[in-house]
Amino acid sequence: MTIDTTSRPEMREGLRRYVRARLVPLEAEVAENDRVSDDIIAEMRDMGLFGLTIPSEYGGLGLSVSEEIELVYELTWASLAFRSVVAMNIGIGSKAIVEDGTEEQKRRWLPSIASGETITSFCLTEPSSGSDSASLKLSAVPVDGGYRLNGTKRFISNAPLAGLFIVMARTSPIALPRNAHVSAFLVPAGTPGVTVGPRDKKMGQSGAATADVYFEDAFVPAENIIGGQPGHGFATAMKALDRGRIAVAACCVGQARRILHEALTYAESREQFGRKISQFQLIQAMLADSQAELYATECMVGDTARRYDHGEPVAKEASCCKMFASEMVGRVADRAVQIFGGAGYVRDSGIERFYRDVRVMRIYEGTTQIQQLVIARAMLREHGGLPAK
Repeated sequence: MTIDTTSRPEMREGLRRYVRARLVPLEAEVAENDRVSDDIIAEMRDMGLFGLTIPSEYGGLGLSVSEEIELVYELTWASLAFRSVVAMNIGIGSKAIVEDGTEEQKRRWLPSIASGETITSFCLTEPSSGSDSASLKLSAVPVDGGYRLNGTKRFISNAPLAGLFIVMARTSPIALPRNAHVSAFLVPAGTPGVTVGPRDKKMGQSGAATADVYFEDAFVPAENIIGGQPGHGFATAMKALDRGRIAVAACCVGQARRILHEALTYAESREQFGRKISQFQLIQAMLADSQAELYATECMVGDTARRYDHGEPVAKEASCCKMFASEMVGRVADRAVQIFGGAGYVRDSGIERFYRDVRVMRIYEGTTQIQQLVIARAMLREHGGLPAK
């Protein structure tokens, strides 16, 4: 199937048809096999889904954030495993290069990322550093012509599929002001000394491939530092995360829409005490609460996307979106299980799978607690209670 990329409404409608006709019927199979098939990945390449956000001069569609979130809503009507395949290429796995890469790095990598020929992984989290990302330990020691990388990255999305790793590494043994001890490297898969561990067995999102990545004296040329200069990796990561957090919030909207649809459908078909359970006011209350929270999230995400597209700083707003949306979809999923009752606790319904899948939304790309800190610190700076960074 192809999507008309010349018309944004046609693109969205085409993706909607594809997701509901092609992907939704495969959800149980993907969960059972813990893998999105090569056929589906090839179809996603053919549709241009790997290049949605990459600028057109490098082979992508160059969608704005407002346009991107509309397609994310459609894609995440299906299980999040499908979105995970393209997530890095249209998100932080390409944003770092688009924002801070040299022109040579952009022309070398972005066309193949946009086509899906190269799948990217963003390597920040480590066994001992998650929320405190600036305390990473993976070292990049200068040697003749480049650097030797040693250390481990953990829970890395798409690592088993990746052709390119964007790796945050410590280029100074001591912490420097503004986290200038962190640098970002472009590390092709197959680089000697780079190995990928077995796929993680997770609570949810079966089919979304994550794994550890190990670096043992892996040599990386100096020209593979993003931007050409060491010390800017942390700033690169934070810029990539602003847009990424808006996209994660959009995923929560898409999942909440699907979950609420399933809950409504079930409530209209299930009968107790001689009538449909949708007629009971306590069921209606759960549906209404879910709809109100979903609507509030849609408004928040749409507003932040527009601000981003207009060039406004949105670090605080992006964190608000990510925090509120991820908490919202968890509540929507919990209510849906309650509406399904016992049927919602067994895997045949699919609701149990959604419940597990969305739990991680409160964890990755910054936990709820990290978002609270980001938001509060921004508020205090604006109020004059904290110095500007």
